[in-house]
Amino acid sequence: MDAHAPPPDPAQASSSGDWPSASRAWYALVVLSIALMVATIDRGILTLLVAPIKSDLGLSDTQFTVLHGWAFVSVYALLGLPIARLADRGSRRLIIAVGILFWSVMTALGGFATSFGQFFAARAGVGAGESAFAPATYSILTDSFPPAQLPRAFAILSIGFSYGTSFGVLLGAGLLLIAGDLVRGLQPLFGTLAPWQGVLLLCAIPGLVLTLVMATVHEPRRRGFMPGAAPTAAVPVRQVIAFFNENRATYLPMFIAMGIKAMLSFGSGFWIPELLRRTFGWPVVKTALIQGTLGLIVAPFGLMLGSLLAERFARRGHDDANLRVLQIATIVATPVAVGFPLLSDPRLVMAGWALNTFIISLGIAPANAALQMITPNPMRGQIRAAYQFVFNVIGFGAGSFCIALFTDYVFRDESALRYSLAAVAVIIGPVAALLTWYGMKPYAACVVRSRAWI
Repeated sequence: MDAHAPPPDPAQASSSGDWPSASRAWYALVVLSIALMVATIDRGILTLLVAPIKSDLGLSDTQFTVLHGWAFVSVYALLGLPIARLADRGSRRLIIAVGILFWSVMTALGGFATSFGQFFAARAGVGAGESAFAPATYSILTDSFPPAQLPRAFAILSIGFSYGTSFGVLLGAGLLLIAGDLVRGLQPLFGTLAPWQGVLLLCAIPGLVLTLVMATVHEPRRRGFMPGAAPTAAVPVRQVIAFFNENRATYLPMFIAMGIKAMLSFGSGFWIPELLRRTFGWPVVKTALIQGTLGLIVAPFGLMLGSLLAERFARRGHDDANLRVLQIATIVATPVAVGFPLLSDPRLVMAGWALNTFIISLGIAPANAALQMITPNPMRGQIRAAYQFVFNVIGFGAGSFCIALFTDYVFRDESALRYSLAAVAVIIGPVAALLTWYGMKPYAACVVRSRAWI
């Protein structure tokens, strides 16, 4: 990879017909989807390690979710915008490669943690590395595929996320079965380790390989500049803030609604192994094998169907097509998210979780496409960083955390986890639907305006 390559010349921003070849665009999409899968594997694995990490570090449910969620998102406020500004003017593939390398190293360091503070620092480091991924990745893909193809491209990218979570659960289940032999094999290199520490060490290896693969990804020319202004490689932060403020009726509902909707997914997904263990006595490994397998099946179908629905609505002349799909998914998912944790049969609970995952997946790709389509090129990374911060704080940080708060401080009983899941869903689902509805009309106006960009 040429680390010293100059940023793309904005004066050469490509015209509407000058897109990268299909092979380059699809190759970039495949590599970036795999990178996103690798980035999320450890999140899936951590859902299986709740009990041993809590035991070794002496943590409550709430403290564990601080490590899993809040530690991860804590650095977004500090690093998200600076890295995004680099992504809006520099080599995006280099930014992604450095981020992959950093989060891989920090994942490995998490395997050496022996205290709350050390684990917190490692998870914060993982978050720092991953904060470089989204702004640069979505910018590359938006400049690689025409707008009509973006929902489908982002659906495939999101399959990487869902597969990462599911493979993480399956991989974690397999590693836990051989954890004793695993840590004994690692002992000559790293000394005495707990099984969960050995699992985290191995999770760092794929990212180190992908760091090198990023050198083969094409850096596309930039497009999507507002008319009447010369394309520039970067714009002042105050101009980005002004643009965001002018379009806050579109951005704010979208940001918050997607974050809240993610709580319905991240929160339930994180606690499923513990829910089945505490309520029905299922071994964590058994739940993991079922959950991982179901996730591999239902999430891709939901993602692709959602992208096809958005494309169909757009062909019928609905300028709000992307948010329309998001609204449908949110409304339908809410009663499912409330009801499935309360079912009396563990097999029905898993079926309900799979249905919940499928429905929520419908809106993911259209929502990501919506954000990219209405944001000018020189601001995409920075506004994406703001979105990722809100999304991760609300969805990833607060999702599992709020459920733990209900369990620890409302019901005061670990066996009441199922009621915590239902209570959080019944509160946040209607709020997400209302916010999405509020943003649909201004979003449609932004889509019409963006068609004049070059």
